[in-house]
Amino acid sequence: MLKIISTSDGSQTVYVPELDEHYHSTFGAVRESLHIFIRYGYKSVSTDPLMILEFGFGTALNALLTLYESLNDGRRVNYVSVEKYPLKDDIYKQLDYSKFLPAGKKSYFKLLHECPWEEKCMISDNFSLLKIEKDFRNIVMDKTFDIIYFDAFAPGKQPDLWTADMLRLVSALTKKGGVFVTYSAKGQLRRELTELGFRVEHPPGPPGKRHITRAVKTV
Repeated sequence: MLKIISTSDGSQTVYVPELDEHYHSTFGAVRESLHIFIRYGYKSVSTDPLMILEFGFGTALNALLTLYESLNDGRRVNYVSVEKYPLKDDIYKQLDYSKFLPAGKKSYFKLLHECPWEEKCMISDNFSLLKIEKDFRNIVMDKTFDIIYFDAFAPGKQPDLWTADMLRLVSALTKKGGVFVTYSAKGQLRRELTELGFRVEHPPGPPGKRHITRAVKTV
């Protein structure tokens, strides 16, 4: 059974006992997401409108923080997120992420979760969301993206989501000049991305993580 736990920055995450895995860092769920996906993903690309593909909708924390940034800078964002196992209502309703939003914007977390699956929703005037309930490995799309948020469970927990075949799929969905960002900095990941034509770097990670991966597609 999934459990809600508190992390070091005062935000919550979900723990999966069967995998002995957390959805976010126990050193700070919001802190981790801001550092990896917002700082080295969203804020590192100036494209407008911006196409983002997320592998792992999870708690919707990455989507929520991206939405908040788009409300502040006015950028148009088309956000697509893939998730094989959507959280049940009773789980996400326990999460406290709305408390990190200013007054007048606290309803957005609920809107992200209530957006029907397989249906494009306008969450705000400049932020659309399409949630797809499917295994990552079976994704077929006729579009490419400016940013890939790769937020699957760790390679040691779900190695089938970090294979060369999976990364080839990711590469095919990434525009030339597009950015792939994830919390993992495994050497094998770097080698696979390099072979696929990405320029790979390992910026410093958030608390509890030495490095992360940011890769730009060059071909």
